[in-house]
Amino acid sequence: MRQRKLNASVPLGSLLDRYLVAGFVKVFALSLLCITALYLVVDFFDRIDNLLKAGTPVWTSLRYFLHKLPFLISRVVSFAALFSTLFFLGTLSRHQEVTAMRSSGLSLHRISLPLLTCSLVIGVLSFFWNEALVPIFARKAQYIYKTEVQKKPLRSLLGTEDIWIRAEDSFIRVDRFDPRANTLQGVSVFLLNRDFSLRGVIEAPRARWDGVGWKVSGATEWTFHPGGKMTRRKLDITLPLAETPEDLKIFVREPEEFSIFELNKQISDLRAKGLDATEYEVDLQVKIAVPLLAPLLVLLGIPFALKYGPGGAMAVAFGLSLLVGLGYWFLMAFSISLGHSGALHPWLAAWVPNLSLGLVGLFFALGED
Repeated sequence: MRQRKLNASVPLGSLLDRYLVAGFVKVFALSLLCITALYLVVDFFDRIDNLLKAGTPVWTSLRYFLHKLPFLISRVVSFAALFSTLFFLGTLSRHQEVTAMRSSGLSLHRISLPLLTCSLVIGVLSFFWNEALVPIFARKAQYIYKTEVQKKPLRSLLGTEDIWIRAEDSFIRVDRFDPRANTLQGVSVFLLNRDFSLRGVIEAPRARWDGVGWKVSGATEWTFHPGGKMTRRKLDITLPLAETPEDLKIFVREPEEFSIFELNKQISDLRAKGLDATEYEVDLQVKIAVPLLAPLLVLLGIPFALKYGPGGAMAVAFGLSLLVGLGYWFLMAFSISLGHSGALHPWLAAWVPNLSLGLVGLFFALGED
């Protein structure tokens, strides 16, 4: 009865809550800065060989990494929240502040509430960060890398969602290029006369790169004759397309380059054309699931910090953050690959890692009192 009264006497927004929130936010800001810098250094050394081989100017390299920075931040913000939880609560435990709060009648759940609230705010801000900034900067970073570092010229390639290619006596439109399978989907070849009038159209559901050219089986050719007559025939051809898969990759957009609105539009367009949109459906669910990672990691980190904090907050925080981070991204990558291949439903592919993490966090959190 006494403990319940004391808990009730500490309303949300109290001096204690402000103290906990202020301390957590300070550690979080420093953790985010340090982890982002570490991630940036790792990414730099991963790219440095390609940059040196391409003879990339220093200014171009700086522009590339500066434009990539918002994406890197979006990837580490949740783990900065986990590290901050472990380190901050571990420090409080080591200084006997948690013991003092508990002796005043506060439960561990009540002590944890301000941190969980902060993690929810971080998750919401992360969502809007991913929607507003990351796609714009990620697109620019990819453009710099593909055109200025790898020096892939635009040449005769046009378009954004569909790809339009100017050939010698034709225009070729591609609904979708799959870089994993090296296939073109929804191919239309518009055959032109010397005066650029249309003399025929070749339509094919798919073209596959065989190492030499783009092979098409079962294409339909429509030929337009004077007087308005039109004939149709089936044929197997090699597309009059000089571009290789490497050339076409300049138009491949990574998941981080899309906003949720753009992914929804892409899925609708592909479905309307009768094309498989499974990969984009998985990527859409992942975009929604990832921002919720911060509160799940904080929920998991709280009982560990309170249990192991007094023995060395920094060592536990760093070790557990690294272990959970590697485990989560390994599971996420495996789950996404299953979703992209169609072996797992898009919703399950994106949410199984979060659900697993949430269940583990609830198990340990409910065991604490």
